[in-house]
Amino acid sequence: MIRVMLPYHLRRLAGVDGEIKLEVEGQVTQRSILDALESRYPVLCGTIRDHVTQQRRPFLRFFACEQDLSHEPPDAQLPDAVATGAEPFLIIGAIAGG
Repeated sequence: MIRVMLPYHLRRLAGVDGEIKLEVEGQVTQRSILDALESRYPVLCGTIRDHVTQQRRPFLRFFACEQDLSHEPPDAQLPDAVATGAEPFLIIGAIAGG
């Protein structure tokens, strides 16, 4: 069971409170987690990654095990702690400004 934490605005859009638990088939990667998340919550399609390119949206970051995974390849295997559910996969809303 994979644990996913979404930023407040995406939790509200999906109608969930707190952490989401997902079953992921095969290797645990950013792509497999996001595919499972969008399958379970279709309203999130296009909010985390672009509909066409499947690239991460600007101002969203991916973290796990205290590591920024935002620039890792989407099919790179995630840490074992995420795959076992010991640590959550975090989707964080980045803040920009001047």
